[in-house]
Amino acid sequence: MNTLTLEAKALKIWFDEDNLWVMLQDGRQLAIPLVYFPRLLNATHEQRQKYEISGGGIGLHWDEIDEDISVDGLLLGNVDITKK
Repeated sequence: MNTLTLEAKALKIWFDEDNLWVMLQDGRQLAIPLVYFPRLLNATHEQRQKYEISGGGIGLHWDEIDEDISVDGLLLGNVDITKK
């Protein structure tokens, strides 16, 4: 049996006033409300821009604000609702 596994990978990210936007390598674009990720919501514009796309596109990392987000988790609707 052949199995085709497609892994979602981020190509680039950007922000607008209310959302984190993620462009995937397959062309899809995700808009994720910043309220779902309090550390990003409360970060400055400069802190949000200091990110790393890690693991060849499978993760998003902000060292300065201690935030890590998996691209697969975004597609599954996983959010961080901690009060931080």
